[in-house]
Amino acid sequence: MSQVVKVLVVEDQALVRGAICSLLGLEDNIEVVGQAENGAVALQMLEQLNVDYVLSDIEMPVMSGLELAEEIHDKHPKIGVLIMTTFSKSGYIKRAMALGVKAFILKESPTEYLVNAIGKVQKGQRVIDPELALMALDDNDPLTEKERKAIKLAGDGLKTAEIAQALFLSEGTVRNYLSEAISKLNAANRVDAARIAKQKGWI
Repeated sequence: MSQVVKVLVVEDQALVRGAICSLLGLEDNIEVVGQAENGAVALQMLEQLNVDYVLSDIEMPVMSGLELAEEIHDKHPKIGVLIMTTFSKSGYIKRAMALGVKAFILKESPTEYLVNAIGKVQKGQRVIDPELALMALDDNDPLTEKERKAIKLAGDGLKTAEIAQALFLSEGTVRNYLSEAISKLNAANRVDAARIAKQKGWI
């Protein structure tokens, strides 16, 4: 890497976030311009900061890394997203790839791997461990995007009317989506369906 790249680090665990920022700060050609504890905070910071790449965890409160990636994909297409996680769920990988995420890095990877990944991404390459890529290809997520959103909100405890309001849909349509998701996942109910989908990394 020749030019200095500006990175925003998003991680809900303060100690891990601090360690990542400190390690990246040791690199001459990487500047950590900010750090956030979840995707919602990161989005606010992106309105004010000059950022080349967002390095984000997946599982965080308020807004997950994948939800953040979706927002960046829509609102800040020039900013690259690199996902880091301890979870190698195939559903996560497939959704991240569909959102144009530039790299998928396991947290247990050495610092050199992360630094090299940033360098490769800067050259226009995509960095995903071959084993993780194969996992993504083997993933058979049966849910549609609408079903996924509905079942996630149901898993968060929202009632049908609240889900309908959140997704700008009729209650009847939401019931259909939930029913389809329950059927596809062979679940006992909507909460069970959300549990199964989350376990697979589909929501």
